[in-house]
Amino acid sequence: MTQTRYSDAGVSPRTNVHAARQMLKHQEPVRILDKFGMTKTMPKNKTQTIKFRRPKVFTAATTPLVEGVTPTAVQFKYEDVSVSLKQYGMVVEITDVIEDTHEDPVLNDATEQAGENIGRTLEALDWGVLRAGTSVHYANGSARNAVNTPIGLRSQRAVLRSLKAQKAKKLTKILAGSTNYATKPIEASYIAVHHTDVEQDIRDMPGFTPVAEYGNRSPVSEYELGTVEDTRYVCSPDLEPFTDAGGARGGSGTNMVSTSGTSADVYPVLFIGKEAYGIVPLRGYGAVSPSVIRPGVQSKSDPLGQRGYVGWKTWHATIILNELWMSRLEVAVTDLS
Repeated sequence: MTQTRYSDAGVSPRTNVHAARQMLKHQEPVRILDKFGMTKTMPKNKTQTIKFRRPKVFTAATTPLVEGVTPTAVQFKYEDVSVSLKQYGMVVEITDVIEDTHEDPVLNDATEQAGENIGRTLEALDWGVLRAGTSVHYANGSARNAVNTPIGLRSQRAVLRSLKAQKAKKLTKILAGSTNYATKPIEASYIAVHHTDVEQDIRDMPGFTPVAEYGNRSPVSEYELGTVEDTRYVCSPDLEPFTDAGGARGGSGTNMVSTSGTSADVYPVLFIGKEAYGIVPLRGYGAVSPSVIRPGVQSKSDPLGQRGYVGWKTWHATIILNELWMSRLEVAVTDLS
């Protein structure tokens, strides 16, 4: 991908800095998954492998002490989990005709849309990794191809019982919703993320408390729906389901959403405990490298300067750190049509 440098004709360093800020600003609203994992900033001029490091948990000390005898010392150790960073990017072409004849601010709009696509791209990459975890529950049956029942309180409790049995802790802080690398405290809770299609079934669950009734409690995201017991539900239209992967759409007595009209679409609802996964967040200076070339810049490949470009590239990685501290509940969604 072509990168803009200070010497590039027609584009100043200030334009690139502004483009980077615009892209970071506009990638944020479409992302939720980067808020709830263990975060680590991308190292500069280092290796393409990043390590997430955590202390090893001690076992319970159940042997009584003997008078006058010093207990055997144990070592304090860390575990390293490594993941390789990969580079992603895109280029948008803008012709001189479009810039000269359109009344819209094409370059600025292209920059904003490129920023939104950064968020959309990284959210899809995160979701692909996280929804492939090995800990899974089903709203009904014992396999995905049987699922044709919406989410319910009983299935939520089954997931949380499993997480708590594995000592999965509640989240107490999340990545702040800004372009800076910072965290903010939250009330201890588990987080469940899901597609927006699941929203109505969650609202129908017994004991559901919407965000509007929180009082002094702050939501963890603008896309938070509310709380059921000790789980906070956050939705996004980018968390895609498994289409036509479930049981008969009407097999539970109520029609479920189905792409083909035969088998129910299966929606993963991901219940997240503290430090269940690691992620390199898109935050801070240098997180994204913009490329801005206005139409009119002449070169050997474009002697008349007919084409301009807006582009971006970034590094990213996501990894599941503990399969047992995060669990996927596969559900169907009630057809409201």
